[in-house]
Amino acid sequence: MAYQGSPKFTHHQRDKIGVLVTNLGTPDAPTTSALRTYLRQFLSDPRVVEVPRLLWWLILNLIILRIRPRRSAAAYRTVWTERGSPLLYHTADQAAGIRTALERKYGDDVVVEFAMRYGNPSISKGLQSLFDQGARKLVVLPLYPHYSAATTGSTFDAIAHDFTQRRWLPEFRFINHYHDNPAYIKAVATSIQRHWDEHGKPQKLILSYHGVPLKYLLKGDPYHCECHKTSRLIAEYLGLEKDDYMTTFQSRFGREEWLQPYTDETLKHLPEKGIHSIHVVCPGFSSDCLETIEEIGEENREYFMEAGGKEYSYIPALNATPEHIDVLVQLIESNLQDWHLDHNEDQRHALASAMETEHDQRKGRSK
Repeated sequence: MAYQGSPKFTHHQRDKIGVLVTNLGTPDAPTTSALRTYLRQFLSDPRVVEVPRLLWWLILNLIILRIRPRRSAAAYRTVWTERGSPLLYHTADQAAGIRTALERKYGDDVVVEFAMRYGNPSISKGLQSLFDQGARKLVVLPLYPHYSAATTGSTFDAIAHDFTQRRWLPEFRFINHYHDNPAYIKAVATSIQRHWDEHGKPQKLILSYHGVPLKYLLKGDPYHCECHKTSRLIAEYLGLEKDDYMTTFQSRFGREEWLQPYTDETLKHLPEKGIHSIHVVCPGFSSDCLETIEEIGEENREYFMEAGGKEYSYIPALNATPEHIDVLVQLIESNLQDWHLDHNEDQRHALASAMETEHDQRKGRSK
């Protein structure tokens, strides 16, 4: 096997620390063909769909990819912008904010890139860019506050797979969750309070998280528990009573049972229980995307209002706000504490450079 190197690497490079920020991914365009490509990659991941491979291949290729891409493309067109999908540009802005903050403190000793687990820019491309810039130590931050095998675990799989094809591997740290990080809790709670200061406080706060199949919880995935802990800590920070808020799960797919209560079904029945004013926040989403803008901001609003609701408001994700950038930088810095970069390696560099020169000279004489 020919292992991949770094074509731009030279022994004159100063060693740096690389930071790779990752998110789920997005299609390249809001078109049926682009969605088919994206969904094929996403739904072919065994971490995402734990169904026997042959059976799932048949379902995916003969049914889902014939129907869903057109519907998904129509939905994406409602949120698409000149900068592309919201998830893409929010993640790019987050990486830029992190880069600026770390440059102020570390100069060019720390380099930052972002990548998507599915779609572009790919994880392999992001890693290659970091290594080409001289990164010899690596921190990976998936922008998922809550660990799930289907998200964080899948990101680790992609990193590990890339590493199996590389000649040289960096020292490596992987941040696998931050659901109870005090700065993260404060940032989400502050965004909620700021929204209330402007729009007033509702009868109930709904904290909606992306759902996963119930069987994942039963097999030991901690996602469900971490989501509930986040809700409790946010409620405590805001001084809420138990009846003031509830945790729900959205975006289910297929016929099997997923984590409950379901967000859409909950919203359809709240008005009959006397709850006519709600605000919805999605603490598990670091960036606004199709699932928050269209599903929560529009589709679920309609469910609630048609059922007799009077006031519905979606509280935006943290996106690239200064408070969120501070949280992400803190998470990264906590993983840099005992790492240092030795810039007094002239002897090693000189020896390596001399060997490179001698090699080039021998090649020249042999021609």
